[in-house]
Amino acid sequence: MAKITYKPYLQGHGVLFPVSIDSKISEDHPVRLISQIVEELDLSGINFGYKGGGNSSYHPRMLLKVLFYAYLNNVYSCRKIETQLEQNIYYIWLSGDQRPNFRTINNFRSLRLKGSIHKLFVQVVFMLVEMGYITLREMYVDGTKIESKANKYSFVWRKSVEKNKAKLELKIRNILSQIEDGIAQDNEPDDEPPTPINSKELKERIAAINRENRTKEEAKQIKTLEDKLQPKLEEYEKKLETLDKRNSYSKTDEDATFMRMKEDHMKNGQLKPAYNEQIGTENQFIVHYDFFSNPTDTLTMIPFMEGFKQNYSQLPDKVCADSGYGSEENYQYLENNEVEAYVKYNYFHKEQTKSFRNNAFLQENLY
Repeated sequence: MAKITYKPYLQGHGVLFPVSIDSKISEDHPVRLISQIVEELDLSGINFGYKGGGNSSYHPRMLLKVLFYAYLNNVYSCRKIETQLEQNIYYIWLSGDQRPNFRTINNFRSLRLKGSIHKLFVQVVFMLVEMGYITLREMYVDGTKIESKANKYSFVWRKSVEKNKAKLELKIRNILSQIEDGIAQDNEPDDEPPTPINSKELKERIAAINRENRTKEEAKQIKTLEDKLQPKLEEYEKKLETLDKRNSYSKTDEDATFMRMKEDHMKNGQLKPAYNEQIGTENQFIVHYDFFSNPTDTLTMIPFMEGFKQNYSQLPDKVCADSGYGSEENYQYLENNEVEAYVKYNYFHKEQTKSFRNNAFLQENLY
């Protein structure tokens, strides 16, 4: 029977010449590509918000490499990234064995990188153009709804706010008319709707009220205006300002809009706070992206194309999208800008069916 031998196993054994980490990274590993791309990015025009003074900061280029590689491997938690910087040889090589904690990583991406990530994305796209992978001459557009982490029961609806605000304004007018006839709007014609009351105007009118020689009931009404009705009016105004042109938003994530998500296995449509993300691709590379509060894709085409033009100073020669983007306004925009459109409209497939063509009672088939 042959003698069994084992390779030497000397845990913790020191060596005269330490092994370089770089020698452990293969030449074709994605981590080297990430490092090369970030090294070529121009960070001079990006303000990361460092004030200077005090302790030295981690280099933003190193933190960018770590974040990009983490996202490539579907690692998004700052605590998990911190763990990888201590255990994973690829993260250790990227960071130069520097170990920022999770708070530093989170502050960098949420505060310092937030307003600059799109500029870095555009630079990477131009690199792909120079390398010949894409041309920016054609683009395939599609969208998806991304659910927000906000509480789905924390919604604010425009109709509800406007309805309650109108009731509150009516109540305020009645109190003001009872307190002082001079401030009341009794002289207005009955056929004209009452003008809306804003919180600033209400504050001025309360200050103009002569509080001397007021009855106990009138003093109580003035206090109600100051302590309850005016703050409530300010709250409604703030909600309408947050809504802007939207019909809803979430209290815990004011940027999220309530949208009808895809049906679940029970065929129930889910109304949840979400974002409508639009993505444009070429040769399987993402060349443009944007987020919209409008739940339908029809109204996103024009601003999406304008964002592409702003980033690259041109529009693509050809655009392909599904029927969700088909509208007269979008077709007219693409035609005016000499963009060849491959965009269907909603009834495109239905019009091809025999039952549709043979139905003489449809408006489209009248002659």
